[in-house]
Amino acid sequence: MSRTREVTLCSLYSLPVVFVGIKPPELKKTISPFALNFQLGNFADICIEYCDSVDQNLQMVEKGTSLLKKMEISVAEAEKRTGKNAVNMQETYTVYLIETRPVDAASEGTNPVPDSLWRRYSEFEQLRNYLLVTYPFLVVPPLPEKRAEFVWHKLSADNMDPDFVERRRVGLENFLLRVASHPDLSTDKIFYSFLTEENGWKETVFETGFQAKADSRLKALNATFRVKNPDKRFAEMKHYGDELQSVISQLLRVRARAADRLYGVYKVHGNYGRVFSEWSAIEKEMGDGLQSAGHHMDAYAASVDDILEEEEHYADQLKEYLFYADALRAVCRKHELTQYELEMAAQDLTSKKQQREELATGTIRTFSLKGMTSKLFGQETPEQREAKLKMLETQIEEGEELVKERNGECEEFVKSAWVDIERFKEQKDHDLREALISYAIMQISMCKKGIQVWNNAKECFSKM
Repeated sequence: MSRTREVTLCSLYSLPVVFVGIKPPELKKTISPFALNFQLGNFADICIEYCDSVDQNLQMVEKGTSLLKKMEISVAEAEKRTGKNAVNMQETYTVYLIETRPVDAASEGTNPVPDSLWRRYSEFEQLRNYLLVTYPFLVVPPLPEKRAEFVWHKLSADNMDPDFVERRRVGLENFLLRVASHPDLSTDKIFYSFLTEENGWKETVFETGFQAKADSRLKALNATFRVKNPDKRFAEMKHYGDELQSVISQLLRVRARAADRLYGVYKVHGNYGRVFSEWSAIEKEMGDGLQSAGHHMDAYAASVDDILEEEEHYADQLKEYLFYADALRAVCRKHELTQYELEMAAQDLTSKKQQREELATGTIRTFSLKGMTSKLFGQETPEQREAKLKMLETQIEEGEELVKERNGECEEFVKSAWVDIERFKEQKDHDLREALISYAIMQISMCKKGIQVWNNAKECFSKM
């Protein structure tokens, strides 16, 4: 058993006692176990109970165990607030209530009050940026869209619209659950503090210095075009990410156009209802049947709002993988940058070795910089040549170490990244298959309801 605060048994007859937060009875520096038992009584048990209670949260982030197995996480609600921004201007923004509670409490039948705190969307962005920089070899789960995309005409594009805020709340909860279930990301202490520490979290994440480690877009673009030996697997995966994003974008556009037309078709049925109701007023024998048919048409027209709201749920699942595609490409771009840095280090080492060889043999290339300076300023003295040789030897040793280091980084990146890419592919296949099947089932159910409405109308007409 190992804990941060614990009783450590160093040998059978010598027991140093280490506690933080609980003061033990005064003891000699080393005592026998029997004397310890006699003097402490139940003190050890009390301390172990204390350790269990204090360290419960620390054990949540044990390496190799996903946080989701030990903690329930939810984004319970969203709230609109007004305050002053960085330039002292009034602004309206949305905050989200994160609630957490230990899984053990739920399994034991108790229902403790969950720990809760409020976070803005910008703080979620900050967390994800930190994860991207800290774990460049992982496909980091994406955040939901900040502003609505692929909307159809009835859907509001306002990011303060209640329906949009609710969908974003669900998306933010899904983001937290994705991270908490990830075998590596879930053990990150900054992520854990994001869930549990409302005050001081921003300062903690800035202290990691993650912003200084972020690669510039220009640097990544330069690596993309100048890398000489790209890994074929990562090149293919990057191309796949491009294609996946393109396909899902087209699918979402088609779905938005279909939603527009479907909404129109359903609402036109409301005109059937109005006309049948007006017609029933001038008929005596046919009046009841026409009015009943009109009611069925009105109900059918009104049902489209719930149908398209459910469709938005499946559209959001597709959007998640639209953004996942960019996360996948980010891993591939980082690999290109890692490979480029390795190639640059190897190229610099080769150049230094060539310079050493030229100095050692006295060979001077006519059209080299050294050849031109020799013609202009004359030959170097033996002492100058010796000093340069020593400097080059030092630089070559450093260069060899750098190449070795870069090569190790590249190999480790490839190994870790490919494991996570395989995990992501399994997750993607499962999630998209489930989403598309559920969407098909919903469409079948919608068509069956339409058939039922017209069957009901048929019965109404038959009774006239």
